[in-house]
Amino acid sequence: MQVRIEAFFHNASNTISYLVWDIKTKKCAVIDSALDFDVSSGRTSTQSAQKIIDFIKAQKLSCQWVLETHVHADHLSAAPFIKAHVGGKTAVGSHIPEIQKTFKTIYNAESNFNTEGQQFDHLFKENEEFLLGNTVCKVLHTPGHTPACVTYLIDGNAFVGDTLFMPDFGTARTDFPGGDAGQLYDSIKTILSLDDDTKLYTCHDYAPNGRQIAWESTVKEQRNNNLHAHKGITREEFIKMRTERDKQLTMPALLIPSIQVNMRAGDLPPKEDDGDRYLKIPLNKL
Repeated sequence: MQVRIEAFFHNASNTISYLVWDIKTKKCAVIDSALDFDVSSGRTSTQSAQKIIDFIKAQKLSCQWVLETHVHADHLSAAPFIKAHVGGKTAVGSHIPEIQKTFKTIYNAESNFNTEGQQFDHLFKENEEFLLGNTVCKVLHTPGHTPACVTYLIDGNAFVGDTLFMPDFGTARTDFPGGDAGQLYDSIKTILSLDDDTKLYTCHDYAPNGRQIAWESTVKEQRNNNLHAHKGITREEFIKMRTERDKQLTMPALLIPSIQVNMRAGDLPPKEDDGDRYLKIPLNKL
């Protein structure tokens, strides 16, 4: 074991953020941080992200990376706040321009909004390796939920974002712009081809049937027991199931504010001529 992992549950959005650190060097990465946001008032706050920062400082860690598994549609990223207080390079998968180009149009973003991913410090290519301290990490391109989803492989642990949930909750939806059920099936197959004892860490949990919140499983557990993607289901069966299920789902409560912030690497939209920032609600587009 070269790394340790600490999970932080964000109750308001059912998000699990992770802090991963190399034991020898104490270099750390924050994965999928969450900003507190009150949708009824439009107010942001940072209590949840501050807990991660406090932990980093208490453990005397040095933040090397602030990572996103994808452009989230269910919570706002706290990456800029994390970076401002403990440092680290922000990073996401190299397919982020596909998301930015789509949603620049949907939100009618400012004309100079960059759609080449330059808001992030680094864009990971498929199968790219990077260092967390002395630990070699790898990035898998795992699209389907969005075109830009990635999985981070770190010392026998896979941080899968929304691609897979806990086995009793199944898999990510694919009905957002650019989503694709066939791609999701292929991505899950890639993840489940890892070693049986690879630990999988999911970004959300909704505690079905009243069980306790959970976020850790193994490849073997997912392959045998995943509600949607268990061993034996064919690609055609999965696509049919996922497409029919998606038609029954309502939009996430924070989708509209989340994406227009997260496509900017967590930054809020630029100030307008009155000196304030605004989030838009696109009508009849989503």
